[in-house]
Amino acid sequence: MNTQTVTAPSWRDRRRRTTSTVMLAMTGVAALLTVLPLVLILWHLLRAGITAMNGDFFTEIPAPVGEPGGGVGNGILGTAILVGLGAVFGLPVAIGAGLFLAEAEGSRAANAVRFITDVMNGIPSIVIGIFVWAWVVVSMGHFSALAGGVALAIMLIPMVTRTTEEMVRLVPRELRDGGLALGFTRWRTTLGIVLPAARSGILTGVLVALARIAGETAPLLFTALGNPFWGWKLDEPIAALPVQIFQYAISPYEEWHRLAWAASLLLIALVLGVSLTARLFIRSPYKGR
Repeated sequence: MNTQTVTAPSWRDRRRRTTSTVMLAMTGVAALLTVLPLVLILWHLLRAGITAMNGDFFTEIPAPVGEPGGGVGNGILGTAILVGLGAVFGLPVAIGAGLFLAEAEGSRAANAVRFITDVMNGIPSIVIGIFVWAWVVVSMGHFSALAGGVALAIMLIPMVTRTTEEMVRLVPRELRDGGLALGFTRWRTTLGIVLPAARSGILTGVLVALARIAGETAPLLFTALGNPFWGWKLDEPIAALPVQIFQYAISPYEEWHRLAWAASLLLIALVLGVSLTARLFIRSPYKGR
């Protein structure tokens, strides 16, 4: 009959297990602290803003001072126009610059562009607003949706550029070599093989960047200015949700404060929706193959 001897864990084993448990608990607390601010923000916005949401809130313009009701329909339309302009102006430049950084990696020009892009990522949005005001608004002689779109495009470019660079770098080298072996030129290989292979990651970065610029207020105060009426002409001031939230929040009227909370809830819901779309519905074309 065989007998087995069971030895008690040594003090080193106990110390490793204790350390592992403590570190796991600390990482769990850190994760909770990361999520907690978002949960608190959502809870407060739901509690303060949900009561102001109705059909008129989404379809009407702001009511005159002292009158109840009204909505932010013009702000929703204006935000869509401004973000669309930012995408039209900024995405071609950003994706092209990202491809250049990935394909010309190590060159002096690429290092210079990468450094400038990183610096642009750190520039405060209000500084970008002042810059566009000095160069675009002053030149045009008035505030406009075009100026707001330019400001948002400048903010969009560095974010999408760096995302595009990283996604293109993840494409296997064999795909590039295969295209060149078939006789494609380098630019055709990049546009016809490498870019489609990185499409999903780039689209994810684009959606996240669009959600980011949709909530910007400071640059729009110096460029688009805002408009209490319906407006869609690109050479005129235009409404935007972030600007309306700012104007409502600093007003002395309780009704406008209520609308500010509701508009804030709508804006963060749009940002969350775009972010979830970027992560849940965009898949790599090679996944599962």
